[in-house]
Formats: sequence, structure tokens, C-alpha cells
Amino acid sequence: MPRTGRSAPGGKIYHVLNRGNGRCQLFHKEMDYAAFLKLLFETREKVPLRILAWCLMPNHWHLVLWPKEDGRLSRFMLRLTTAHVRRHHAHYHTPWGGHLYQGRFKSFVVQDDGHFLVLCRYVEANALRGGLVRKAEHWRWGSLWACVRGGKDDPKPESWPLPRPADWVEIVNAAPPQREMEQVRTSVRRGRPLGSEAWVRRVAGQLGLEFTLRDRGRPRKPEANREK
Repeated sequence: MPRTGRSAPGGKIYHVLNRGNGRCQLFHKEMDYAAFLKLLFETREKVPLRILAWCLMPNHWHLVLWPKEDGRLSRFMLRLTTAHVRRHHAHYHTPWGGHLYQGRFKSFVVQDDGHFLVLCRYVEANALRGGLVRKAEHWRWGSLWACVRGGKDDPKPESWPLPRPADWVEIVNAAPPQREMEQVRTSVRRGRPLGSEAWVRRVAGQLGLEFTLRDRGRPRKPEANREK
């Protein structure tokens, strides 16, 4: 997988995700998935940004978004999730509302080089890893399906910051290297930017995310004070 890219013009690229409250289902039937996907692209018309990849799962979703300016991601996500919660409660007749999501969305900056491809592979293979399909491109509610099997009226992901490999479908369907999986999972678990070590340290410093670089857990006791 290529490891070079160009600087992303007009803002950073983000991996964005959220889950249902208590891991409850967000989508119960095909119409629910279709409505959210439609809302996703309607929101783009109100708060323009580039939608690069997505995967909607029964109790969570992943998006790869590329805002054109700082601050636009938060406005986009607030509008998207507020409208989704409102429409969900109206459709399922839950007038008293309640928390649909487990909390505010999570977002993680990703470097626009081979790490971006690692992330998109992770996102587009989500339904395959979850055992929902035998081939990643068969999952109707993912961007890979839109590229490979979608019709002319189906929403499509926008141009990536580096070329999509010619054998991309095969790459997504192949078992990923464990190191790549752990990189993405560490990013999600710790809220850490995803990229090369030098880039991660630089961006973490710019965004005040230095704490995401430290190992979590109890500090080790000094050698002299450690119990024998």
C-alpha cells in the first residue's frame, strides 16, 4: 500500500464514529439506513465538506470526513446527529425522547498518506469483519458498495487525497496486517491521531492531544518503593 501523499488542502481529514446508547441499535431496517445516508448527504449541502468513506452498522457508524476549514466538522456533526435523533424518535414514536447515542461523536485526525488508506480499509471492511457479508462490497450501507455496485443516483464518496489502488476491492477483502488493525484501534481507544510517529507527535502538540500519546494505567512505583 503506498505510503506517500500530498498535504490535504483546506483542512485535516477525520475518522468520525458514534455508537448507540448502551450499544442499542441505531438502524432496525433498511429504511433506517437509507434515511441516515440521505440525511448525511443533505447535511453536506448545508455545511459543505467532503465525505470520503462510510460504513453504517446496526449499532454504530464510521465516517471519513474532510472539512474545508477548521470548525466545520463540529457544525456538520451537530446538525447531522441532532436531525437523526429527532427523526428517529418521531419515526419510532418515542415522544419523550431519550439518548439515542452513547454521547458526543468521537473524531480522530488521520494523516493523508498510506495511513489514510489503512483507515479507509478498516472502515469499508467493517461489515465484513462483523460477519454481516462475505464480501465487503456487498454491504449496501458502505462506501465500497457505492463505488462498486451503486447506481448513478446513489451517493458516492468524493475524491481521495491520494489515488485509490487499482486492486482496492481485493485489499479491503483481504485479512489486514495485525499492525494496521492495532494502529486504528489504538487511535480510537486513546483518541490519538493516526499517522507516522513524527506526524502524530507534531499534530498532537498542535491540537493539545499530547495526553493521547501516554500509556494509560497506573504509574509504576519507583524501584526502591516497590513491594518485594
